[in-house]
Amino acid sequence: MRKWLMEKRKKQQLTQEEVSIKAHINRAYYSQIESGTRNPSMEVAKNIATVLNFSPFAFFMNENTEPFHVALKNAPIVIAHCDLDLRYTWLYNPHADFEQDASIGKTDLELDDNEGTRALMELKKEVIETKRQIHRKICFPLSTGEICYSVFAEPLLNQQGQITGIVTASMEMID
Repeated sequence: MRKWLMEKRKKQQLTQEEVSIKAHINRAYYSQIESGTRNPSMEVAKNIATVLNFSPFAFFMNENTEPFHVALKNAPIVIAHCDLDLRYTWLYNPHADFEQDASIGKTDLELDDNEGTRALMELKKEVIETKRQIHRKICFPLSTGEICYSVFAEPLLNQQGQITGIVTASMEMID
């Protein structure tokens, strides 16, 4: 079950029928995608993601055969996409304190309100305002102790060059 997908749809007060019409797919096919019994093609994932305003990569973030996953699964790197409301639309390899699927659609403050998450939110706002890449060290109080990340954030652009969100790559700083 793709609970995160159902929550995204319900948050926008859309039915499965409405999403399937807007995404140009059969309602039964959409229902199977939402239930997790079928995976969409990249084209269908893009259509659904456009309708519900999230990254199409969210459908594929648990694919164990992808070279991306194999290369980064044990690396201290977190990669994420957020929309212009700073809500996660895709999250890969978060700290063990956070669940990938449960984080989709939420802001950093909704996940945990602390000095680190507030600094991360400010960084993302600054990226939107300046339309430029920003790099900053941000420390978070986590269950394993304070962990500092080197956070790279930049605007996420659509094909027309308009900002649709922010992409971040955060690498744990190890002494």
